[in-house]
Amino acid sequence: MYKVVLFDLDGTLIDPKLGIINSVTYALNKYNIKVKDNSELLKFIGPPLVSSFQLFYNFSKEKAIEATNYYRQYYKEKGINENTLYEGVIDILSYLHDNGYVIGLATSKPEVFARHILLHYDILQYFDVIAGATLDGKISEKEQVIELALTKLSNYSHNEIIMVGDRFYDINGAKHHNLDSIGVLYGYGSIDEFKEANATYIINSIDKLKDILTKKDN
Repeated sequence: MYKVVLFDLDGTLIDPKLGIINSVTYALNKYNIKVKDNSELLKFIGPPLVSSFQLFYNFSKEKAIEATNYYRQYYKEKGINENTLYEGVIDILSYLHDNGYVIGLATSKPEVFARHILLHYDILQYFDVIAGATLDGKISEKEQVIELALTKLSNYSHNEIIMVGDRFYDINGAKHHNLDSIGVLYGYGSIDEFKEANATYIINSIDKLKDILTKKDN
């Protein structure tokens, strides 16, 4: 029986597209890099920023860290509010809360930004545990963030915890810690990547989480 539900943030609870695209564009402009089609930047949604700048633009680690700092300059001022809450999120959080589940957040976004967003959408009160990346980069990868969350959930066994996310990073991070996982298709992932990563469940809407939890209870 699952007792704890861990959520990713970007692409799972909120659609962060506009804020992330604008923040990446701002950072790339510092290097005179112009992007013709903003949809090319959607790949930045999900993975840690430093890794993304290295992978997608062949930046050195030092340059990627610098670019991430530029990104955060814009994000802190404007991008943090350039997102929307997915339909059904408040309903599922309310359902979980009312039915005694522990609700956690495990995001590669810096925790300080994540808390701001949860507060902005008036859903912070639903979360018992919040684990995010650190601004110094020491914690950034998904498995690291999940590990941080698990240290706050030491009273629960791993088979009582399930991770919900929209990218294979979430699924692989969960697998690294022997957690079951749910891939959501309304975000920025695909059914192929979830199947390849061996997600425990794949759903196309957040309300389907109720069916999984009910099935597990029985």
